[in-house]
Amino acid sequence: MEDVLVTQSKSSIGTNPAHRKTLIALGLKKKGASRKHKLTPQIQGMLRSVTHLVTVEKVK
Repeated sequence: MEDVLVTQSKSSIGTNPAHRKTLIALGLKKKGASRKHKLTPQIQGMLRSVTHLVTVEKVK
């Protein structure tokens, strides 16, 4: 499994409450915050639901 760096690119203010909970579960609490994750199927699903709020980069 590869590692990815997830960065919150937009604020969660005014977003769907389920999306806010997903961001918190990813470890992202405010705009500009970053967190490294292993790209598991669970993380892929979480990223798919908040794709409009985050940017994802592959880490070597």
